[in-house]
Amino acid sequence: MQSIRSLLLTAAGIAFTLMALVFTASLGLALAGIATVLVIGSAISARLSPKPVRAAGRTAGRQKREPRIWNDGRGTIIDL
Repeated sequence: MQSIRSLLLTAAGIAFTLMALVFTASLGLALAGIATVLVIGSAISARLSPKPVRAAGRTAGRQKREPRIWNDGRGTIIDL
């Protein structure tokens, strides 16, 4: 009777350990998948984001001068 009880407790312990292992592995895979999707989305977003363009203006005398660029809170103003 004692050996049957020990056998059942051992089997229950092994089953519980395997369930915990499967749960932990599936949780880890889910988190890795979410992280992968976020990294890929961030890379695609960075690639598709607009790049700033350098604006250059010329005066009547064909002299190069730097444009004045500022933001008044309603939008960016570029004074060439």
